[in-house]
Amino acid sequence: MKHIFFDLDRTLWDFDKNSKAALEVLFEKYNLGDQMRSFQSFYTTYKKINGKLWNMYGKGDLTKAVLRVKRFEDTLKSFQINDHELAVTLGEEYVNTAPYHTNIFPGTVETLKALKAENHGLHIITNGFKEIQAIKLENSGIRDFFDVIVCSEEVGKNKPAPEVFEYATGLAKANPADSLMIGDDYLVDIVGAERFGMKGILFDPYQTYKEGTHEWHINSLDKIPGLIPWIKKTTL
Repeated sequence: MKHIFFDLDRTLWDFDKNSKAALEVLFEKYNLGDQMRSFQSFYTTYKKINGKLWNMYGKGDLTKAVLRVKRFEDTLKSFQINDHELAVTLGEEYVNTAPYHTNIFPGTVETLKALKAENHGLHIITNGFKEIQAIKLENSGIRDFFDVIVCSEEVGKNKPAPEVFEYATGLAKANPADSLMIGDDYLVDIVGAERFGMKGILFDPYQTYKEGTHEWHINSLDKIPGLIPWIKKTTL
């Protein structure tokens, strides 16, 4: 595997931990506890709504601008708070706060160093927003490991669309058959990449998927270097 492509959120950058930290700041700043039972109730509701809207965005049914506000507006409405201006403010402050949190998964730096030492080309393919993903990479201290960074909005389609993988491998001058995709979303990252002709490793730190969902199914990043020789054998 000459080229290794990583997803970013929930694969290297701990999206859930960083997002929760940013939301806690906003919850306190805007005294949302005065109108809700607890931060946990706010957070649980937001996560459910945000996940649903991200699925819509991934299918092209929602724009980025609408998503950023609607996820907060719908969350507030769940608590009988009809305040569009507050939703706009929360949306703006969230995207200006969350990317600066720097929690990455255990073993991220060590794994990237090991792969670089073995002369693999390392790249990013993410469905996240371009301006935000750049901040995450820089502030987490891992930007310099990567040669090509592709945010799907540059392509006009989201993973698992083959056009995204085609665009990324083209920029990296990578042969799909000699490329590996590592991500946390089985359908978006792994199935999408393998349909394009790449190999995939499913990173599943919270054991979301059943054992055996994929041939290469790991829950810690440090297993990647040891797996690569075995994956290479399947391509011979």
